[in-house]
Amino acid sequence: MVEDVSKRTEYKNVVEVSGPLMVVEDVTNVAFNEIAEITLPSGEKRLGQVLEVESDKAVIQVFAGTRGLDTKDTSVRFTGEVMKFGVSRELLGRVFNGVGEPIDGSPDIIPEDRIDINGDPINPSAREFPREFIQTGVSTIDAMFTLVRGQKLPMFSASGLPHNSVAAQIARQAKVLGEEEEFAVVFCAMGITSEESNFFINDFERTGALERAVLFLNLANDPAIERLIIPRMALTAAEYLAFEEGMQVLVIMTDITNYCEALREIAAAREEVPGRRGYPGYMYTDLASIYERAGRIRGRDGSITMLPILSMPDDDITHPIPDLTGYITEGQIVFSRELHRKGIRPPITPGGSLSRLMQQGIGADRTRDDHMGVSNQLYAAYAEGLELRDLVAVVGEEALSERDRTYLQFADDFEERFIAQGEDEDRSIDETLDLAWELLTVIPKRELKRIDEEFIEKYYPE
Repeated sequence: MVEDVSKRTEYKNVVEVSGPLMVVEDVTNVAFNEIAEITLPSGEKRLGQVLEVESDKAVIQVFAGTRGLDTKDTSVRFTGEVMKFGVSRELLGRVFNGVGEPIDGSPDIIPEDRIDINGDPINPSAREFPREFIQTGVSTIDAMFTLVRGQKLPMFSASGLPHNSVAAQIARQAKVLGEEEEFAVVFCAMGITSEESNFFINDFERTGALERAVLFLNLANDPAIERLIIPRMALTAAEYLAFEEGMQVLVIMTDITNYCEALREIAAAREEVPGRRGYPGYMYTDLASIYERAGRIRGRDGSITMLPILSMPDDDITHPIPDLTGYITEGQIVFSRELHRKGIRPPITPGGSLSRLMQQGIGADRTRDDHMGVSNQLYAAYAEGLELRDLVAVVGEEALSERDRTYLQFADDFEERFIAQGEDEDRSIDETLDLAWELLTVIPKRELKRIDEEFIEKYYPE
């Protein structure tokens, strides 16, 4: 086999440095996504990735930023390989940075394999339909927009809301019921502060959840380009644990908005034609290349379930990031600023939230036979209570009938006892449904029209 000499060639033809990008000319045999080794005038070495090749020019994104680079004394060597991440079961319990380096003080893992981080979306013809229930321990999610194994269920939050603490709670509490199957969490944080990073690490260590988790953390002061790499690195780890080790893996990503901002920053540096609100026109495809790596594969024991979290700019659910995410995923969990102001935690509102795969993941064999009816009744009763609150603001509570006051009371109780939940409070699905029945006793039996009579006879508290 003849060695490709170009892969040993050092190029010193750097003609431009712009933001996180650099341009090298007079190159040969360079491929898209190829990794480049960059040597600074000081002798420091950095890695980069080829974003674009045109004629004899290559555009490289520098992972650690371009500070200290110049066009005179900087040299580049192309390695002939794409970016890979070393994987093995030793990943569990470890913490990595945005380029896959351990930051927990332990040595590098000894990899079983090194895998291309770009991966591939799961072939639709090979997908197994998601059906099994995943218990998060959060009543509102488990009862009303249930998470199903292999599903992509994003959380739409907003600036200042406690989505990070809810994410940590779900990571601690999530489990699969029934069969004794190994469960793991891959937690990926993008563009977070040092305080948030310390919170996640300390929380996982304090509760012992780190033993079954892999953490990937990218800080706000890290190069933006790392935010484009880290979710793919996390998914590479998840795919290995799921499809090679047969584990049920929950991937939690926060914050997808920071990822998209980095995507926009790189696109602007490349002087690309912007799309909606300045984001690149290919953002839908880019997000899909991440989201579609979740799921189940026919004939494989493992699965990847994804909970991406994004903070909606200006609380706008029609913003391109939540809008495009909604098209790709199977539902959404929406955080409410109004509930947050009232001190309800987690401030997850049933209004606007849904799980499109819930019906296939609940029922007698998976959760409980009364689950769907109870969920529908909770939706209906709470919606009526909210309408009556608006009416009270106009006519006053004195104008309400006794029946109206009942639903008004239910709405208050539902928020304060069902939605509201402590950070360390882990409710089983049976405890959640029993609590729902307890709240529904406020409503006369004849009003429970969305629950089958047999379930009312079986579960209604006397």
